Amino acid sequence: MDRSLTFYRDDLGFDRASLWGTPPCFALVSRDNVTLMLALADEPQRIEPNWRLREKTSSAYIWVPDVRALYEEFLAREVCIDFSLYEAPHGCLEFGVRDPDGHDISFGQVIR
Repeated sequence: MDRSLTFYRDDLGFDRASLWGTPPCFALVSRDNVTLMLALADEPQRIEPNWRLREKTSSAYIWVPDVRALYEEFLAREVCIDFSLYEAPHGCLEFGVRDPDGHDISFGQVIR
C-alpha cells in the first residue's frame, strides 16, 4: 500500500484522501475531482491487470480537460509513461502510465 500511495501522490499528484486499517489496507486518493480506490489484495498473486486479460485495456480511464498539459506535467515529474500521447481511433487524445502493481491508468480528452 505504501508503494502505491507514494506513486499516486508523488508521481501523479493525487492527494491521499482517506486510509483504513492498521496497517492501511484500503485508501482513497483524489485529484481534480477524480477519486480512485486502492485496496491491498489478500492474495496478490491472483491480481491480473486488465491489459493482461484483454490487450490495450486500462484498469482505469480518466477524462481530463487538458490531456496535453497533464502529459507535459507527468513528463516534468519524470513519470514513466506506458504509452505516449496519441490520437486514438475513437476520437480521443490519450496517454497512459503504469502503476507499481502493473495497472494501466489512461488519461484522455475527447478531440472530435
